[in-house]
Amino acid sequence: MSTGYACHALSITLGKEAARRGAKAFVECSSAAIYKFDDKPRKETDKLKPLQKLAKWKVTTEEELAKIDGLNLVVLRFPYVYGEYDTGLLTSVICVGRTYKEIGRPLTFLYAKERPLNTVWVVDAARALWTAATWRASKGPLPPNQDPQPFPTTFNIVDHNNTLKGDFADALERNFGIKCEFLGSLMSQFAKMNQEQILDEMNEETLEVWSELLLAKGITTSGPISPFLEKEVLKDADTTVDGSLFEQTTGFTYLKEKLDPDWLSSVIKSYEQMNWWP
Repeated sequence: MSTGYACHALSITLGKEAARRGAKAFVECSSAAIYKFDDKPRKETDKLKPLQKLAKWKVTTEEELAKIDGLNLVVLRFPYVYGEYDTGLLTSVICVGRTYKEIGRPLTFLYAKERPLNTVWVVDAARALWTAATWRASKGPLPPNQDPQPFPTTFNIVDHNNTLKGDFADALERNFGIKCEFLGSLMSQFAKMNQEQILDEMNEETLEVWSELLLAKGITTSGPISPFLEKEVLKDADTTVDGSLFEQTTGFTYLKEKLDPDWLSSVIKSYEQMNWWP
């Protein structure tokens, strides 16, 4: 069973039960990686074109939840979440950076450092969920068959940093003393022709190094983080979204509108506190 299908099945089951119980609000965590890419930040009503399997399942989930009678739904589309104790995709790349410090080679990224990588701090992500729930509960049920709807129920969530892939690479270089390189568009297309083999070899090497680092640190129980990367990460799924609608509609403000210069070191410290980090 794929992760995307499992998440979809769980959301639909919970949504039906929430509707049956008359829950005042049901908040669905979706993805900002579902839009057709454009240099201009995407708004909630823009065309969708999900490339990754998980993103495709997120679109299906949104559509099916919207059909559940009596469900007071609100959907939040998140970009890349970062921060203390987070265990998402960015965490895997951080772990890769740690292994490349040990390996002593440059870490190569596809495409250019100017490509967008929209972000939100994990605490702000949690705050947005609570804000969405309380706001949606205050609105009551949507009138049936009314078009347009009297209020929006789908929102992009994103900080004001306009984060780029280069910003993330810079943080890896500062914290691990490694060099990060970008292939550019043309070379990236060539690399994608052998992407599965390249990623398999990379995973094999980094997982072996990671295991050795954990052993050397005396960490015998593997935590929820590792340098393993799914093949999905190689798909061209840049995220650049406009999050102004959520702020204007609910009055939400971000505690961290910008990336702190030392954001990565605080993340690593949180992993060390959990005995996850070698």
